[in-house]
Amino acid sequence: MARSCGAVQNYFRQVELYPELRRNQAALAEATESALEAESRRVPQKPISVVVHVLYRVVADNISDEQVASQIEVLNEDYSATNADLADVPEPFQVVVGNPQLSFELASTDPDGNPTTGITRTRTKVSRFPIDDSMKKTATGGADAWDTQRYLNLWVCRLAEPTLGYAQFPGGPADTDGVVITTTAFGRNGTADAPFHLGRTATHEIGHYLNLSHIWGESRVPSCTDSDDVADTPNQLGPNQGRPTFPHTSCGNTPNGDMFMNYMDYVDDDAMFMFTDQQVERMLAALQFSRSKLGRTARERVA
Repeated sequence: MARSCGAVQNYFRQVELYPELRRNQAALAEATESALEAESRRVPQKPISVVVHVLYRVVADNISDEQVASQIEVLNEDYSATNADLADVPEPFQVVVGNPQLSFELASTDPDGNPTTGITRTRTKVSRFPIDDSMKKTATGGADAWDTQRYLNLWVCRLAEPTLGYAQFPGGPADTDGVVITTTAFGRNGTADAPFHLGRTATHEIGHYLNLSHIWGESRVPSCTDSDDVADTPNQLGPNQGRPTFPHTSCGNTPNGDMFMNYMDYVDDDAMFMFTDQQVERMLAALQFSRSKLGRTARERVA
């Protein structure tokens, strides 16, 4: 099975439905460029609060608390550059390995201030959800989002194959903001199936949520003229799949070739294990300008 991400498909769908998205993205792009030039960045000092909405039609898909916890563990490793396989980055790319210095935790209080495990569970009649945000609405068999300014909302459900997940880029409608992961690619135990059984689908999709493009760009027809707008990722023709052998070249990017081990490519979970410095700067700019309230409590938000 090959990796497939629905973030770009969802983006173009939302552009048609939500005209403000392009304007918001343009404003973020300008702010990001200014922040990069000024070398200004905001690293959140508190963990990002996460709520996981588990949607299941059959009991087997009502994933365990332990599986949810394993996904949070993966995110904390990958977004702090403490993942063990970071040592496998080829030597030529080691000089640009970035550390986002981000941490994640399941929410301990809900939007009303009540104690919570940070996990909601909803039985649904939907066998597989399409890329249309229907899993994000109670009325269409899903679960409504919690305050998307203060929580990273993750929906775990069966997605129409072959999609493993999709994210909403910054600037879209608030009520659908967040990340969706298919049940068989979430966490690293339980229902997670190889080769997408190490929690890296969520790492990839949260990259989109924090304004990262696929490493080859976002055009509907991949080409060597497209770009991810990140200076330290080599230009490449399109997605890589499986477990490529280094170096794997395209678009004349010799001698080191594609940075296929980057989280924003399409390789298997055990073949992706790095962000770059400039990808980190881009994510931190998104947190500073578009997602500045993530991780804050209601009281801190008012203050």
